[in-house]
Amino acid sequence: MSKTVAFLGASSGVGLATLRATLAAGHRANALCRTPANLTAHLPLDAHPNLRIVAGNAHDAAAVAQILRKDATHLVDTIIFTIGARMKGLSFEDPHVCENGIKALLDALTRLRADGLDGRPRIVVCSTTGISRHGRDVPLLMVPLYRLTLAVPHVDKRAMEVLLESSGEDFTVVRCSLFVGAASDATIRVGVEDPVAGTESTAIGYTISRDDAGRWFAENLVKQDGAKFLNKIATITY
Repeated sequence: MSKTVAFLGASSGVGLATLRATLAAGHRANALCRTPANLTAHLPLDAHPNLRIVAGNAHDAAAVAQILRKDATHLVDTIIFTIGARMKGLSFEDPHVCENGIKALLDALTRLRADGLDGRPRIVVCSTTGISRHGRDVPLLMVPLYRLTLAVPHVDKRAMEVLLESSGEDFTVVRCSLFVGAASDATIRVGVEDPVAGTESTAIGYTISRDDAGRWFAENLVKQDGAKFLNKIATITY
């Protein structure tokens, strides 16, 4: 059955890879982009009739609401949220980009339901290893790197996770290990954590590529129902 999937953060990286695989599988996609040309450079609209792009900011609930409609009366089936902090010099451009983005998304869902739309889309967010409350989920050698260079975005990702977990919405958090550029033939290992009960299975590794992570998102959480990851946290790594 064809799905309609909303995308925030699809212009590059994990989001773009997930979007490519989603469209290739025959599903429909609504993408919010601050600069649509950044996405159409990769996915021209004339070659992808199932893709709809809306210009707007992911921190604007009214703009976000425009991509959350499947039709006049129903919400989309799935929401893929892959926005993240960008470096600006030696600091990060917006240290609260994920936190404010998830707030806008939850606000948009509330507004649409108040307008009478039905549906319970699963919200799938891209997070990071190194922030688990239930034990170390990165190799010991990586701990200093994470603490020294990634403390700011990690606080933001954790705030995003807390808001989502307490929202009452259906969700899956996907914590990716450190991103590298090239795709790989390496097997993707998966760990599962319950936000309350703790670790169910572990997968501790160093890296994963954005392309492979995006394909995993699409295969397990769009093309399949990913029931074992519902309201859980998945860790993916090589």
